[in-house]
Amino acid sequence: MDGNTDSAQSDWGPFGRPLFDDPQARRLSRVGVVDIGSNSVRLVVFDGAARSPAYFYNEKIMCGLGAGMPETGRLNPEGKARALSALLRFQTLARGMNLPPLTAVATAAMRDAEDGPAFRAEIENATGLKIWVIDGEEEARLSAQGVLLGWPGADGVVCDIGGSSMELAEVTGGQVGKRMSSQLGPLRFKDLEGGKKAREKHLRRIIGGLAEHISGTGKRFFLVGGSWRAIARVDMERRGYPLHVLHEYRMDLAATRDTLAFLETADLEALRSACGISSARMSLVPYAAEVLAELLDTFEPSEIAISSYGIREGLLYEQMPQGLRDRDPLIEACRFAEAKDARLPGFGKKLYRFVLPLFPGASDARLRIVRAACLLHDVSWRAHPDYRAETCFDNATRANLGGLDHGERIYLGLALLHRYRNKREGTRFEDFLDLLPLEDQQEAEMLGKAMRFGSMLWMSDAASEGATLDWDPEAGLLRLHLTAEAAPLYGEVAEARFNALARAIGADKTEVETED
Repeated sequence: MDGNTDSAQSDWGPFGRPLFDDPQARRLSRVGVVDIGSNSVRLVVFDGAARSPAYFYNEKIMCGLGAGMPETGRLNPEGKARALSALLRFQTLARGMNLPPLTAVATAAMRDAEDGPAFRAEIENATGLKIWVIDGEEEARLSAQGVLLGWPGADGVVCDIGGSSMELAEVTGGQVGKRMSSQLGPLRFKDLEGGKKAREKHLRRIIGGLAEHISGTGKRFFLVGGSWRAIARVDMERRGYPLHVLHEYRMDLAATRDTLAFLETADLEALRSACGISSARMSLVPYAAEVLAELLDTFEPSEIAISSYGIREGLLYEQMPQGLRDRDPLIEACRFAEAKDARLPGFGKKLYRFVLPLFPGASDARLRIVRAACLLHDVSWRAHPDYRAETCFDNATRANLGGLDHGERIYLGLALLHRYRNKREGTRFEDFLDLLPLEDQQEAEMLGKAMRFGSMLWMSDAASEGATLDWDPEAGLLRLHLTAEAAPLYGEVAEARFNALARAIGADKTEVETED
C-alpha cells in the first residue's frame, strides 16, 4: 500500500490510527472512507455494531476518471474536475458530521495514469485529504476481506470489477489466498480496436491467464462492484424477483447466461429506467456482461453470489482483532439494534431461551435466525400499530445485515410479522413468500406467535425467569410452566395467545402448570 507516511501511521494503514484498540469493542466509532475509483468516487460513513457496521451515510458520484485513459494514458479532464468537486463536498460533509479525518483510497485509474501523482497532489493541496493509492493485488485482498466481513465462512473466488481493472482472489476458511489483478475494466477495453470479436479474443487471453493462477473452477463466485450489481438488477427484473436486495442475491449458471443473452437484445434505456440504473453505469453494463460471459465459460462457477461489501468494508476488517472477526455479524447487528431501539434491552436473550424448546433438533443455522428474531422482536415498537407488522417485515428483509441469505431474510421477516399479526395474507409482501418453502413459512409463523405470547410473560423483573415452555412433538403436548410470581401475568389475552401458539405448532393438547 502506498502512502508516504510516518511509521506510526503506516502501522494502521490508511486510517493512521487504531479503530479497534479495545479487543472487546462491540461498537464502532463513526468513521468515513472515500473510495476513488476509475468510474465513481464514493463516501461511506460507517457506524453501529463493530462486526456489522451500518451505513450512516453513503454517497456516490459517477466521475469517470478512467474514461479515455487507454488512448491518452491520462485521467479524464472532466472526470478530474468532478472528482475534485466531490472530494471537497465530502470533506465539508465530514466536518458537519464531526468525523475524524476521512480515509481516502484510490485504485486503478490513479495508480496507472501518467498524471495520477500530480492529481493526487492537487487533491491533497485542495482538500487536505491523504490519498492512499493501492496496487492491484492489494485491491483484490481488501475486496476479499470485505466479502469476509459480510459473509463469514465464504469459500470460493471474489471477483471485483471496477472501471479500469478486475481483480480475483481466492477465499477459504476465513482467509484470503492467491490474488491477481488485470486490466479488464469496461472503461479500459470497451473501445478496443476491432470491435466485439477483438474484445472476445482479448478477454479469452486475459481471463485464461488468470485461470492459470487462480483455482476457481466449479466454485462459488462472489461478485463485487457496481457493474456486477447492475447485471444482478437486470436479472431480478427479467425473473420478476420480488426482493430487491442485492447482497447475497444468488444466480445459477444457466440463469446468468440467460440474463447475459437478454442484455444483448434488450432496450437498454427502457431497462435502465425499470431497474433504476444510472445512465453512466448502464453504458458500461454490456461490456461488463462480456467479461462475465467469459468468466462463466472459463471457470464454470457453481453459483454466482452478489456482495455489496468490498474494499471499504475490507479496510475495516483489516483492523479487526481476531476475536471480533469470529463474532457473528448477524447477531452483533441485532444486538446493537436491540440495545438502541428496544423498550427492554436484554429481553431478547430471555425470549430466546423461552422459545428454544419449540425447536428440538434444529440446526445451528436455523437457531441463529431464531436468536436474531428474538433480539429484533421489539425494535419497531414506535411504528403505528396498524403498520407495525409490515414495518417489521420490511425492516428485516431489507436491512443492511451480513451473513443472511434471501430465504433467511424472509423467514426472519415473517417471524417478526407474526410477532404482531396472526395472518400474513393481505400484506403487500405476499409475493415474497414464494421464495420460502411452505414448511419454513409455517415454522416462522410459529416462532412469531411464540414471541408474541412470550412477550406478555416477561414484562416484569420479578417474573423474568418465571415461565418456561415444553414441547413434546410425539405426544402433541405443549406445556407451560409458571412460577407463583409469574402466574398473574397469564390473563385472558395471554391465554388466547398461548392457544394461538398451540394451533400454529400443531399441538393436540395443552397444559398450564402453576406453582403454589
